[in-house]
Amino acid sequence: MSTHGPVLPVWSCDGCAAPWPCETRRRELRAEFAGARVSLALYMGAQLARAAQDLHWMPAGLLHRRFLGWLR
Repeated sequence: MSTHGPVLPVWSCDGCAAPWPCETRRRELRAEFAGARVSLALYMGAQLARAAQDLHWMPAGLLHRRFLGWLR
């Protein structure tokens, strides 16, 4: 269980206060979803959809980079 979960509705990290997903959580997610990149992308896409409702003022491109851009 990670201590780097999102604090809603601001989507900051509970473990380090960085924007979620923080670098630590990204590493953890890569390890958790090892060999299942599509599943990780689907999970992060769902988180992006949830965050877009809370962070409606943030440009869509920034949200996309934050939640999906690091998956490459």
